[in-house]
Amino acid sequence: MKKTSASPFILHAMLLLFALLLSVAVGSVFIPLKDLIAVILERFSPNPNLSKQLQTSSNIIFDLRLPRTILVALTGAALATSGGAYQGLFRNPLADPYLIGVASGAGLGAMLAITLQWPSSFFSYLAVPASAFLGALLAVVIVYQLARAGHSTTVTNLILAGVAVSAFVSAVTSFLLINSSGELRRAIVWLMGGSTLVGWQPVTAAAPYILIGISVLFLMGYQLNVLQFGEEQAQQLGVHVKKTKNTIILAATLTTAAAVAFSGIIGFVGLIVPHVIRNLWGNDYRRLLPLSTLAGAFFLLISDILARILMAPQELPVGIITAIFGAPFFLFILRKSRKQYW
Repeated sequence: MKKTSASPFILHAMLLLFALLLSVAVGSVFIPLKDLIAVILERFSPNPNLSKQLQTSSNIIFDLRLPRTILVALTGAALATSGGAYQGLFRNPLADPYLIGVASGAGLGAMLAITLQWPSSFFSYLAVPASAFLGALLAVVIVYQLARAGHSTTVTNLILAGVAVSAFVSAVTSFLLINSSGELRRAIVWLMGGSTLVGWQPVTAAAPYILIGISVLFLMGYQLNVLQFGEEQAQQLGVHVKKTKNTIILAATLTTAAAVAFSGIIGFVGLIVPHVIRNLWGNDYRRLLPLSTLAGAFFLLISDILARILMAPQELPVGIITAIFGAPFFLFILRKSRKQYW
């Protein structure tokens, strides 16, 4: 393992800061950097003589773009950190947060909320993300119960159960999609990784779950390092393997489910980012996971910016952009894994 250094964190933090500023500035109305800085400073030191143009920019930034930017960054961080944890737990470079049915369960929950068209008093505007969150957690519970063999749960059983449950749930989701009428476009956009939620409420609702889940995964860095030697060796080194596996799975699932519930199904972030970070900075999960958090937020912010500008004024679901990058990357890893084992 490589020595811990502050330089990778400084580099990734600077890249993330750049992406955050660019995400807030870019849109149907471009906000120059000097105006952006002036508006941010005005929040800390209110200026009653602020020009009308800057007042308009302030409304755009703090009511629309900044909440979206923070939600996208949280989503990217959640998916990348969970992906790194899953890859370490399963010791498989092809593992990602959707491996054990999180995405398919969330998709089914969202489709149920969309197609049933609940009245506004039920779940209010949070009907889709709330249902997606419950669907993701239910899918993971089912997968986990199916994978149990006696008092143990093997990685192979988890993967096989996840594939089976995901296939069944995806079939049910497709059936609902075919039979839906009025909300078809909204459902497709959500399933492709495009959230229609705006404002600060989705951020405040998702942030606690994502931050708690990421924090728990950070604390499991040493245990993930030891698990790379195998479960028997980890047991001999004093790691409670069953408890560690359960904790990592629950924390990663909570993190992913919260992200998917509010941002839609966005693939490949949890596959690409941890793999790149591992190749750049090594296999020490005490460093890999925090760096994946920063890099995941950066990657999804840049993807979101591209989704906004490539077909402006029309906006693409960000899931399309990540799939364009992710699918060839997945094939590259698959080809590489045929020649060597991790």
